[in-house]
Amino acid sequence: MTETNPRENIPSPLKVELKDTASVFEGHLKIKKYQLRHELFQGGWSQTLYREVMSQGSTAVAVLPFDPYRQEIVLIEQFRIGVWAAQSNNPWILECVAGLSEDEENAEDVAIRETLEESGCSILRLHPIATYYTTPGCSDQKVQLFCGEIDSKDVCGVHGVKDEGEDIRAKAWPINKAFDMLNEGTICNSTTMIALQWLMININSLTTKWTSTLKN
Repeated sequence: MTETNPRENIPSPLKVELKDTASVFEGHLKIKKYQLRHELFQGGWSQTLYREVMSQGSTAVAVLPFDPYRQEIVLIEQFRIGVWAAQSNNPWILECVAGLSEDEENAEDVAIRETLEESGCSILRLHPIATYYTTPGCSDQKVQLFCGEIDSKDVCGVHGVKDEGEDIRAKAWPINKAFDMLNEGTICNSTTMIALQWLMININSLTTKWTSTLKN
C-alpha cells in the first residue's frame, strides 16, 4: 500500500461557480451578496456559500511622502469612522496619503493629486511599493502603494477637500521617529505599517537613488 506524503504539493483549485448575486446596500460603500461554490484542494466542490462583499467601486492608491535629503516622511492625521466605531480612545489616526481613482485615472495621477490635496506636497518622483488586497475575506478593495519623493521643508497646516468632508492635518516626521512610532504601536493601520516597514528595509538604496540622479 502506498502511503500519501502529506508534504506533497496539492494542486490549487481553479474554478468558481457563481449561482446568484444581489445588491444589498448602496451608500458610501456598496454591499453585494454572492451565492457560489468553488473547487476544493482535495477534489470536488464546496457546499454552496453565501457571502457579503463590501466595495468602494474603484482601486485605492496610497502614498508615503518621503524627503530623502531631510530624511523625513509626511503623515496625515484625520478622523476615521471605523476606529471610532471600534470604541478606540482616539479615532484620529496617523496615515499615509490615500484616495480612490476617478474616471479611470492611472495610479500615478491619483498619487500626485491626493498627495497635493491631503498634505500640500508636490510629488517629484514615485516608487512602487506593493499592490495588495486590504481585507480579502469581506472586501474587494485593492491598494496600490507608493513611496513618493517630496520636499518636506514647509509641510504644515490643515488640508483636504471640504466638500468631501475632509479635515486633514499634515506633519513631517524625522524618519527615525516614524520608525519608533511603528515599533511602539502608534501606527495602527495596515497601509502605513506596510509602507514604513518597506522604507525601513529600503531607505538606504532609495536615498542613494533619489539624491544621486536627476528628476525626470
